[in-house]
Amino acid sequence: MSSKQGGKLKPLKQAKADKKEYDETDIANIQKKKDEEKALKELRAKASQKGTFGGTGLKKSAKK
Repeated sequence: MSSKQGGKLKPLKQAKADKKEYDETDIANIQKKKDEEKALKELRAKASQKGTFGGTGLKKSAKK
């Protein structure tokens, strides 16, 4: 049962996606989403400097 084809088969290449046409509302929504992500990233940076965001919380004891 020998085969000349060894290993995994490579996936077929997918066609490139066409560029989408955006109207004014789509562009406004995309910009709003980018602004929100930027503001959230800034808040996370400020909170990480203070050390209050994403803390470890309570640690459990190894005793039983």
